[in-house]
Amino acid sequence: MVSVLGFRNRLLFDKLRFSAYAIKHNREGWRFFSYAVLHANWGHLIINMFVLYSFGEAVIQAFQFYFGAKAFIYFVLLYLGGIVFSVLFDFGKNKDNPYYTAVGASGAVSAVVFSSILIYPAGSLFIFPIPFPIPSVIFGVLYLIYSASMARRGADNVGHNAHFWGAIYGLVLTIALKPAFVMSFLEQIESYFN
Repeated sequence: MVSVLGFRNRLLFDKLRFSAYAIKHNREGWRFFSYAVLHANWGHLIINMFVLYSFGEAVIQAFQFYFGAKAFIYFVLLYLGGIVFSVLFDFGKNKDNPYYTAVGASGAVSAVVFSSILIYPAGSLFIFPIPFPIPSVIFGVLYLIYSASMARRGADNVGHNAHFWGAIYGLVLTIALKPAFVMSFLEQIESYFN
């Protein structure tokens, strides 16, 4: 709903979007979270919510199986932590740049996607327009390489750093919650490729 309001209300959009400069110089710390409920347009919003829906259910089910009553708290920690952690690099880099801004839940969504990849590395993904499934672990490696490469280039208006660091956060938090996921990950990879 906030995204839809932001599409129509530029003042609201400007007040909530991520701005490292405003956080540092105007002490507007809420922007570490508020930017994630805004999206640039309908396509941006729909893609983020579709990917969250697609991977979030698998992560929630795995968390319920392994963590019981704590599953919801851990999922919220995964998502909200992904929101903040994914922009820390850009905050450090752009805190004196009044022109750098960002919107979207992509960093948090990346955290959820990579938690899912760690838990289910032998799963597969369909990515349009590729007509065949890609193993989750291969997608994950390619996604990290692509995000890091595009972030270095800085040639488009996409938060590649947020995608990369959100993914890293998702992996690290999931391992911190249950270190045995690493062994399970390796066993599934070995079984998949044998």
